[in-house]
Amino acid sequence: MSDQRVSASRRIKASAHTLFEIVSSPDGHVRIDGSGMLEPADDAQPITAVGDIFDMAMDRTPLNDIPGLVKYRVRNTVTQFVPDHLVEWTIGGVDHPPLGHVYGWKLDPVSDDETDVTNYCDWTNITPELRARRPDWPIVPVAMLEQSVANLDKIATGA
Repeated sequence: MSDQRVSASRRIKASAHTLFEIVSSPDGHVRIDGSGMLEPADDAQPITAVGDIFDMAMDRTPLNDIPGLVKYRVRNTVTQFVPDHLVEWTIGGVDHPPLGHVYGWKLDPVSDDETDVTNYCDWTNITPELRARRPDWPIVPVAMLEQSVANLDKIATGA
């Protein structure tokens, strides 16, 4: 990990394909969310390519880091998409361009039914203005990324 990237990883007894179906779906994001901030969006569609856009409803209450910011929507733009291997997106507002940080899921098959899974956040490309305004990155703590990976494990394996 660099000082501008955090991640959580684990080996999961499920195929990369099975896991990718979950992590490449906005509905899947809500189901595995370890932050408690994601809420279903009415029009969520599966992610299929770089450039896809998907909105998410958010509830900032679990972070409680910005007074007055509770319910809002974000617009996510897919920046990397490799079926059964990688999905990554950047986040902006519905009426604002992306901020420059990305979240992603990387899947490395170990066998047909076992996969090394990494959930990450990288803020290398945020603007100097945003970096100055919010010096405490990442927004979502590593413990919440770890919980998302654990939730993915439970859902994919039925444990």
